[in-house]
Amino acid sequence: MLDIKFIRENPDIVKQNIRNKFQDGKLPLVDEVIALDAENRATMKEADDLRSNRNKISKMIGALMAQGKRDEAEDAKKEVGRQGARLSELEKKEEELAEKIKSILMTIPNIIDPSVPIGKDDSENVEVKKYGEPVVPDFDIPYHTDIIDNFDGIDLDSARRVAGNGFYYLMGDIARLHSAVISYARDFMIDRGFTYCVPPFMIRSGVVTGVMSFAEMDAMMYKIEGEDLFLIGTSEHSMIGKFIDQIIPEEKLPYTLTSYSPCFRKEKGAHGIEERGVYRIHQFEKQEMIVVCKPDESPSWFDRLWQNTVDLFRSLDIPVRTLECCSGDLADLKVKSFDVEAWSPRQKKYFEVGSCSNLGDAQARRLKIRVAGEGGRKYFAHTLNNTVVAPPRMLIAFLENNLNADMSVNIPAALRPYMGGKEILTPKKK
Repeated sequence: MLDIKFIRENPDIVKQNIRNKFQDGKLPLVDEVIALDAENRATMKEADDLRSNRNKISKMIGALMAQGKRDEAEDAKKEVGRQGARLSELEKKEEELAEKIKSILMTIPNIIDPSVPIGKDDSENVEVKKYGEPVVPDFDIPYHTDIIDNFDGIDLDSARRVAGNGFYYLMGDIARLHSAVISYARDFMIDRGFTYCVPPFMIRSGVVTGVMSFAEMDAMMYKIEGEDLFLIGTSEHSMIGKFIDQIIPEEKLPYTLTSYSPCFRKEKGAHGIEERGVYRIHQFEKQEMIVVCKPDESPSWFDRLWQNTVDLFRSLDIPVRTLECCSGDLADLKVKSFDVEAWSPRQKKYFEVGSCSNLGDAQARRLKIRVAGEGGRKYFAHTLNNTVVAPPRMLIAFLENNLNADMSVNIPAALRPYMGGKEILTPKKK
């Protein structure tokens, strides 16, 4: 959410940013919110003047009564009453205008970083760098659910009967592998100095609207009927919400946290065979990382966060690449974002396994997360988030890249302590 003062003083910058995000339908909102802000400031000034005048008249009434000027005192009382009625009208108008202004501010997109490439959608995202050598083996790699089924590791039919499409049962070695990846990712981030956290898996609406745009909220979140609670789509939501309405002493920054949670998402509009199985689902688990820091430190933290994910995937023998999201692919709160994509030998292309985002002060401004700096100066913190690992999608990349011709799966050395020392998984079916 942008500062209304910034919009008022830089309308052309805000409008160009909207054009860069190919959201021209929002252009009229800039002039509208500036006009509403002017009206609101005029209303507040009139209200302040009335309060000051009422106080003066109220003080006069006692003096008039003491002088025996009852008629004048009664006239003054009537004037106080009239001004009181007008003040009530103005206060109500202030509330209405403030709500309209807030609604528009929540809709105008954040100012993107100058380095972000301009493009309409994800087809115009830009590859930054590849890590590891993509390999296509000389044998056919089955669809990921078929690989998992070779280990008696998945039951989609039972999941459909229990919960519907978009859910799954993981079983045996595959379930253990799933948990091993999460545990390894947890320890990987702890070793890099992050504090481990298990957050609430439900959050209030005030936190939801603080961490994401209305469009994201509608597309992702599940509402708990009859309660002001939503199931989280990622632990970033409750982790950033942890700091709501807080004033953080500057010396405590940065906060670097890594959090585990289940994630719940509507995942509307999934298409294609590669997005079936366990690729795009309503429930999964994830290890996340978030940073709350000083504004001048957020660019360097952004680079460190996505590098963590690259390093983790490479430690498991999975080739990856980083992809910079173009302007049209950035959610409205984001300043800059990289996707980390893993190599799929089956598809002979990369696919998304994580996303790293710098949100500037957008979430902090919405949630009132401020920092107490030197000399009593207060300012909004910057927030960042990144996926460490999100199985079962990550399992697709893991299984395909560690699969042998006999359908057994190699366990990289880094993961063996979490798999009881196993070096290879042998399929139960031939």
